[in-house]
Amino acid sequence: QLQLVESGGGLVQPGGSLRLSCAASGFTLDYYAIGWFRQAPGKEREGVSCISSSDGSTYYADSVKGRFTISRDNAKNTVYLQMNSLKPEDTAVYYCAAGAPRDPINVYEYDYWGQGTQVTVSS
Repeated sequence: QLQLVESGGGLVQPGGSLRLSCAASGFTLDYYAIGWFRQAPGKEREGVSCISSSDGSTYYADSVKGRFTISRDNAKNTVYLQMNSLKPEDTAVYYCAAGAPRDPINVYEYDYWGQGTQVTVSS
């Protein structure tokens, strides 16, 4: 069974940090680009970051550039999203997805999705 499982979400104060993990089972992440998306209540799902399968190149949305870092550990079949300097507007359910997108933030170009993990930034 092909599955992606996110973990690491939680409640954090503004300015704090969290590290999200996206672990794959049933398939190897090496061959896929991995994207992180988020969806806040009443809003559309938006692309946050992506890491390619080939050369490890990365993409970040302007809203998180300089604060978030995506990385992959192929030996652990896991991709991470390190989130620093968190803001209340980062509050959302975060999803990871695997695929071969031409557009790293196009949700329709990803094949596999996790169930999401809640991130809440609040004092």
